[in-house]
Amino acid sequence: MSQHAEPTATGGGRAPSLKVTRRAAIQAAASAMAFARATPSSAQQAAAPAATIEEKITIRLVVNGQARTLSIDPRQSILDVLRETLDLTGTKKGCNAGACGACTILLNGQRINSCLALAVMHDGAEITTIEGLAKGDDLHPLQQAFIDREGFQCGYCTPGQIMSGVACISEGHTGSPDEIKAWMSGNICRCGAYAGIVEAISEVAKEG
Repeated sequence: MSQHAEPTATGGGRAPSLKVTRRAAIQAAASAMAFARATPSSAQQAAAPAATIEEKITIRLVVNGQARTLSIDPRQSILDVLRETLDLTGTKKGCNAGACGACTILLNGQRINSCLALAVMHDGAEITTIEGLAKGDDLHPLQQAFIDREGFQCGYCTPGQIMSGVACISEGHTGSPDEIKAWMSGNICRCGAYAGIVEAISEVAKEG
């Protein structure tokens, strides 16, 4: 037996070589990756408890004339505070990206897309929503005009359209139908009730 030969467990000859195929190597690597993904690292495990902690922040708002002190998640938009905390669901969540206008409210008298505004950045602000326009059973003139002029169909965009229309009137952008259309262009009506919307705003502006 050669001096370089290594004995086997059964007593002689060279140990048989292991032949690793490409397929076996790929399968082994895939198994290792799957195991690594399924098993969180010690750093991930240490960070896990912190992810469940919710730090609340207290803010004060005047909503539809009523002072409210709220403890909220700092990540909440004004839209989410209105709908989820105050149960004022008249303000609609449409695109949630500031493109459709369904969530329009008045913030300190100015119209904004409430889905884009973090509530914590507006501590002390005065907010008016669609629920704050009517006085008891008496509708706001623009609410009534939307009914009279058939300014809606499905109604989903209507609260935002009305809030934007109220602002459009107060801003003085109602000199002509074209001017109204231009200043109301941020509010989308998928049903296509634009003619009635423009007529309603024009009518209230003239009476106003």
